[in-house]
Amino acid sequence: MIVRRADEVEKNVVEEEGAKGVNVRWLISKEIGAPNFAMREFEIEPGGYTPYHTHHWEHEVYVLEGEGVAVGPEGEHPIKPGTVVFVPGGEEHNFRNTGDIPLRFLCLVPHIE
Repeated sequence: MIVRRADEVEKNVVEEEGAKGVNVRWLISKEIGAPNFAMREFEIEPGGYTPYHTHHWEHEVYVLEGEGVAVGPEGEHPIKPGTVVFVPGGEEHNFRNTGDIPLRFLCLVPHIE
């Protein structure tokens, strides 16, 4: 069993094209022995956003703090603490912070080779 505090995990700037003001912490990953899934914590600064993108794997998201929108092919969906989001594999999506404080959420994804 591995137990650690999220705030002690290194925060990295997301430098992908189309990202603005986004940081990520890899809380649980293959590097610490999790063979199937990764748990990441994203933090998006006010006015920031993730790239509008797609990939083959699904996402499960749980919003911890802040307000924003989850954007997909069908439009924008408001998100706030307690909101859960499922993004199917192959669906274009992004997340935008529309509030005055950082938007923080957990994002779980399978490890894909």
